[in-house]
Amino acid sequence: MSTAPDPAAPPRRRRGRRSGGEDTRAGLLEAARSEFAERGYEGATVRRIAERAGVDPAMVNHWFGTKDNLFVAAMEIEVNPATVRAEVLAGDPQDIGARVVRTFLTVWDTAGDGGAMAALLRSVTGHEFAARMLREFVTRVILRPVTERVSPDRRAERGALVASQLIGMGLMRYVVRMEPLASASRDELVATVGPTVQRYLTGNLGSTNPEV
Repeated sequence: MSTAPDPAAPPRRRRGRRSGGEDTRAGLLEAARSEFAERGYEGATVRRIAERAGVDPAMVNHWFGTKDNLFVAAMEIEVNPATVRAEVLAGDPQDIGARVVRTFLTVWDTAGDGGAMAALLRSVTGHEFAARMLREFVTRVILRPVTERVSPDRRAERGALVASQLIGMGLMRYVVRMEPLASASRDELVATVGPTVQRYLTGNLGSTNPEV
């Protein structure tokens, strides 16, 4: 994973325009990492990233298609957020907890030992950049569209609870390798963790008012 840029450092600008080749792509990734680190996923815009890289905003669409895809490429995670969301949202909302767990496990297992996500998990305790990127990716890029579709209330809270479950599961399974979690099958984890994620997404979380 790339080293986090220094947020205090001024943006590095180039004279003129970059070419439309790999230099442009690399420049966009460098600029995106800086913008996402400084402003977060919501605050960073395609226009600002392109300006920082010294290219036309159309180059973002040319190389990455969407801001989501640029974000994932900057994190070096080989996953298509739109595909993940589509798989999670397809089907009965009452089974979405199981689909969330299965989809995440499939992505991690396919990458081999958790892939780039596991590498990111190893870095979060000592690097604020990695921690912020992980929060933004899981809660905003992946889970927020899900909670907006299926959750009845308290969507930010529900998304954070689901993220805590998924990140904790990933940490224990791929980084700490705690048994029997590390060697459990996907079906076993879907059956045990899925109902908890389901409650976080659509169930009763209890009252936030202690008098009720």
